[in-house]
Amino acid sequence: MVRILISLILIIFVVNTMFSNIGSASETTSQEELMNQRMALYIQFQDHIVPWYHLAAIDQYERNIQAVRPDIPKRDSTIAIQFSKEYWAGAFNPLSDDTSPLTIKYFGGLGLDGNSDGVASPDDDEDIMFTMSNYLSQYGPTIEDFKIALWEYYQSEQVVNQILTIAKLYKHFDTINIDTHVFPVPVRGYNYSYRGTWGANRGWGGRRIHEGTDIFAGYSTPVLSTSYGVVEVMGWNEFGGWRIGIRDNHNTYHYYAHLSYFNKDLKIGDIVEPGTLIGGVGSSGYGKEGTSGKFPPHLHYGMYKFNGRTEWAFDPYPSLRQWEKYSRQQK
Repeated sequence: MVRILISLILIIFVVNTMFSNIGSASETTSQEELMNQRMALYIQFQDHIVPWYHLAAIDQYERNIQAVRPDIPKRDSTIAIQFSKEYWAGAFNPLSDDTSPLTIKYFGGLGLDGNSDGVASPDDDEDIMFTMSNYLSQYGPTIEDFKIALWEYYQSEQVVNQILTIAKLYKHFDTINIDTHVFPVPVRGYNYSYRGTWGANRGWGGRRIHEGTDIFAGYSTPVLSTSYGVVEVMGWNEFGGWRIGIRDNHNTYHYYAHLSYFNKDLKIGDIVEPGTLIGGVGSSGYGKEGTSGKFPPHLHYGMYKFNGRTEWAFDPYPSLRQWEKYSRQQK
């Protein structure tokens, strides 16, 4: 009896382990499949006026803000773009959930049938993509036309700039799969140390909290871009000294401060990728331009999230730990 019971327990354990492994593999495959499905929809609804990376950039921006805004419903589908009921069905439509292309058009709604099934549904990815593509195509094919379309839709310069950044990255790398990150200093060949100092007191320039993580290293230790992104800020700041700000495709602004030098080939508007040299560790800052040496050399690394309305700092330490581990695993 005992042997039978033990055998049953072992069988249950093995089966559970198998299904667990299958589930993990399935989740990994699902993420890859999801990226492929998104890309397929972008390609399907692009045309000579609206390129795929414009559609992809808007979709990614919407996904970004849904992840950090509790006041915005999170769309659980391949595509994250969602329209208001007034926009889709028409402001004066008595049926706010109308899906009839004829009555939607009659009441001035902009929702369209993207897959010719006779229904214009805001819950259908193809209908959503067709509607957005049609909206953008009304403005024209140039980047300036795209800017105007975004402004008319979002009414925010910050949002426009964020979406333009995402589109620029997708176009340059010709893919939406740009989520790799690395540690901001080389993990081999240089000595460095860091710990979580988020929220610590800082006194220079007025009482404030520390909005980042300090990575201590020797002067001129290479500073690397942690992400794919576009250089948004570059120059002097009385607090951060020589600093660079890079914005990525997840509405995150990466801030590198107290540098001793910049990569001479880098300028505002340039595209970087994980591991791109952006400068060197230094001790600049806390004074007028050129001030240096008021503290030990280190890289101040900060991360800021834009949610469509405001931008706020968050603790980069957990991300740095993950990226350090990933970087050490690479050859």
